[in-house]
Amino acid sequence: MTDVKSAWPDHPDYRIDLAPCRGTARVVAHGTVLAESTSALRLIETDHVERLYIPVRDVRMDLLNATDHHTVCPFKGRASYWSSADIDNLFWSYPQPFDEVSGIDGYLGVYHEKADVEIETAWPDGTTSVNRFPAWGDESDLLALLDARPVSPGHFIAPGYHERTRNVVEGGQLLGQAIVAASRSVPDQRVTWASMTFARAAGFDAPIDVAVEELRRGRTFSTLSVRCEQRAKLVAPAMVLLDSGAPDVIRETAAMPDVPAPEDAVPYDMRVIGRDLRVVDGAYSPDPDLVGPPVIHAWVRFRDNPDDPALRSALVAQATTHWTIAAAMRPHRGFGEAQAHVSLSTGPVAVALAFHDDAPLDEWFLYTTTATWSGRGLAQGEGRVFSRGGGLIASYTLEAMVRSMMDSGAGKDASNAM
Repeated sequence: MTDVKSAWPDHPDYRIDLAPCRGTARVVAHGTVLAESTSALRLIETDHVERLYIPVRDVRMDLLNATDHHTVCPFKGRASYWSSADIDNLFWSYPQPFDEVSGIDGYLGVYHEKADVEIETAWPDGTTSVNRFPAWGDESDLLALLDARPVSPGHFIAPGYHERTRNVVEGGQLLGQAIVAASRSVPDQRVTWASMTFARAAGFDAPIDVAVEELRRGRTFSTLSVRCEQRAKLVAPAMVLLDSGAPDVIRETAAMPDVPAPEDAVPYDMRVIGRDLRVVDGAYSPDPDLVGPPVIHAWVRFRDNPDDPALRSALVAQATTHWTIAAAMRPHRGFGEAQAHVSLSTGPVAVALAFHDDAPLDEWFLYTTTATWSGRGLAQGEGRVFSRGGGLIASYTLEAMVRSMMDSGAGKDASNAM
């Protein structure tokens, strides 16, 4: 057998990362479980789709047959393959992987295109949630993107990401990054309000530069201007207000709507492992013929509740741009989420978010969003975020674009919302 020449010496900047897959990974083919593991790895490779690798010990090798098929990867080595009873070359392994990827020794990769591959998360209350693989990523990946890191006074960097299936950064992610950068700039005050406009689409293939300017630093309130840029071009400007806090003089809270509990809502896979999302009445749907009032109620909880209040605020902000467009399309037969970014150019153009009370995000909380107006290629929405007990965590308004592709200007979707 001819030796495989490694491409690593010629391409030292090539990246292959192995990340633990938190949860139970499962491979099912025609109703038969072929693999199940709590020790699977996500293999994240430059310009390739993410792959799942499962320890050999957790694969039903007795149900597989080795084949004479082999392939060569210049960054991993020579691969051998196994077929199930009715799926050719479903699994593969690298018996002698290169040192740079020695972590996959003793693991089998799987073609998620050929079988049902899923990640199951177990929750403390005994329930589970399921994400199809490949997922967008894990809750930890989302937190890493939101956690804008200081590189110099007033300058922060939010990293890029390997997602390429749709290389567009969500508007809510940019808002969350601005909130974190503002919080890091004035650590003795709490972000109480933020607004952002989305001037240009951003991509995952480059980091976001976050520039923070103090317009006024006060003992009670501080006002900051935040600019998110990519490749030296403005993506999203924001204004952020911070507060030192004060005891209640008066207190009144809007009532949480009377909606079914999360246990009675419909699970929705938005591709983030460690985030459980359930939509009341299945209202967030790609079906263009499913009509209803312009309202969406979505229950959310995370596997981990960040210790950092700024990251908790950023996680709440991240999803505020999700719901308005879908709510605006609900009353109109023939329009649904499946058309977004296909025949309809959609995305947020401006958002304003106020934070009220804190709440643990590893417990259920509710986004309730009403589209109050749609027309002239735009949609307006108002939303609130409640804890399960009825506490008001945040409230927001959003202006969005809903236009045909031909009307969007460039003939393609230029939105920055996923």
